[in-house]
Formats: sequence, C-alpha cells, structure tokens
Amino acid sequence: MSAPRILTPRLLLKRLVRRDAASMYRYRSDPEVSRYQGWRPEAVAEVEQFIQRMRNTGIDVVDTWYQLGIYLRAGGRLIGDLGIHFLPPENQQTEIGFTVSPDFQHRGYAAEAVRALITYLFQALHKHRIAASVDPRNTASIVLLEKLGFRKEAHFRESLYLHGEWLDDMVYAVLYTEWKPE
Repeated sequence: MSAPRILTPRLLLKRLVRRDAASMYRYRSDPEVSRYQGWRPEAVAEVEQFIQRMRNTGIDVVDTWYQLGIYLRAGGRLIGDLGIHFLPPENQQTEIGFTVSPDFQHRGYAAEAVRALITYLFQALHKHRIAASVDPRNTASIVLLEKLGFRKEAHFRESLYLHGEWLDDMVYAVLYTEWKPE
C-alpha cells in the first residue's frame, strides 16, 4: 500500500523524502525533543537511512513502524513527524507517536496532525484500536491525547530502560467505537 497524503486546513501529512533528513535531524536531536523519544539520531546520515527504510517498508505492514512527515501546506516546510506501529498478530491495532519541532509547538499543529492520522487509521485502514505510549513527565503529550479522546489504560513503573535510566511508561488508547472525528 502506498503512503497516504492527508490534508488538513494547515498541514500535509505524507511520506518523508531524503531531502527532509537535515530538518528532521535538527529537531529530533534537540535535547528538549529527544528526552521523550526512544530514537536520538547521531547524524544526518542516520536519518537518511531511516527515511530510506520507510520507502522500502511501506505502510500498513504488520509488525513494522512507518513514519509520515508533517508539512506546512503553505511553503511545504517539514515541522514534525508521526510514527505508526502496525501491531501483530492481526494488524487491527496500531501504536502512534508524534514529534513536532520546538519552533512549531504550541500552535495546535500536533493536535491537527494527530487527529487527521487517527481519522485515517480508523476510516481508511479500518483499525480497531489506537494506542500511544508516553512518558508521564511529558505533560504536553498527555494533555493532547486526552483532548483527542484517548483514555489512560496503564501506568507501568520503571518499565523502560532508555538513555541510561529506568523510566515509567503510560499507555493511552482509543477504540474505533469511541472516536469522535470533527
């Protein structure tokens, strides 16, 4: 299945391309961004390889991650990305993640992008459940997930070893039957 092109009033969600690597590296390697991320790229070349893997994988492939870029419709600038993990065994559930460059945070772009992605996953790909794993210290992401109708399902104590420390992990989710698109 080819990667979607999802339009919102201000954004375009689409496949990342190699020329996005430097921009993606800039915000993904920012300490304020990467503190809540499992992946901290060490160099632009690592991001280029990551983008190439997405081209080789495709979307909606069970037990894989796929990343979409978040672009401003006006000017086409990459401002973030969305990760989608297609969960086994039956590929009816996904885990999502989202990252927005600090230069574009607090403007509603994350909510707009995540809402559009959820609608796509439920309506076009017919997923049953969408979950998100979040560090309890990441209050901005928790507020966003709750605003979008996700409910807290679990809080795991020191269940992730990341960046040299044991971290708590909270899981939020929404079912197709609970989703209220705008």
